[in-house]
Amino acid sequence: MATIKQNLARSAGLEGSDSARLDTELLLAHCVGRDRTWLYTWPEYELAQAEQRAFDTLFERRENGEPVAHLLGEREFWSLPLKVDASTLIPRPETELLVETALEFCPAEKLRALDLGTGTGAIALALASERPGWQVLAAEKSAQAAALAEENRRALGLDNVQVLQSDWFAQIAPQEFELIVSNPPYIDAEDPHLDEGDVRFEPRSALVADRGGLADIERIARKSRRYLKTGGWLMLEHGWQQAEAVRGILAAAGFKRIESRRDLSGWERLTLGRHK
Repeated sequence: MATIKQNLARSAGLEGSDSARLDTELLLAHCVGRDRTWLYTWPEYELAQAEQRAFDTLFERRENGEPVAHLLGEREFWSLPLKVDASTLIPRPETELLVETALEFCPAEKLRALDLGTGTGAIALALASERPGWQVLAAEKSAQAAALAEENRRALGLDNVQVLQSDWFAQIAPQEFELIVSNPPYIDAEDPHLDEGDVRFEPRSALVADRGGLADIERIARKSRRYLKTGGWLMLEHGWQQAEAVRGILAAAGFKRIESRRDLSGWERLTLGRHK
């Protein structure tokens, strides 16, 4: 069997990943049941046969492009460990901007929030963890993804979140929220990036929208006003080139105080508007 140091060296041959060393560390730490720091404390540790076999299998799958999150079955978001699978998007760090902005604009200790297209439940669960007094409804069209979000909710013990299977607003009874957030599909079906990286292993239904990627954003903007209290906020994540178009969509839908926020890379990736 090979040592920790020898297995880590295999990252040099992991092509097609822009984080080859980190990927290798995560897979190796998972297989030996330790954290990444331990790998460098015990570089001469020789893997047991079962550990080596498990690592070889995962490493080969990563070489074939499978996302590390799928291989490990977990991804951290807002410091919360979330179970992930191929039924929905892998939570991404840039989506934390949506959580940060929601907490900034809605400081109230008690309010009702709606997360549309919740996927793993990442946004809803992050908000609920920060605001125990909030009641958060997490809506998800996919039955498998909704079940995953519920599993994550139970694991985190967040009783102020309710997961509901619903195609956007279809199964949501008439009611009012102070906040609606969503990271909807916003990629054009012809975008060549759909054939690259991790997105190859994620459901197209969670990525692609008609009308150049704007169809679902338009639908959410139109219908959100029926579910928002006066003064309530709608916040949408979108593509890095879509901010101007999304501001126009919100203005056409009657929203006020519309603005876009930039992510850590400087791209406008979130647009929000106030109802009346």
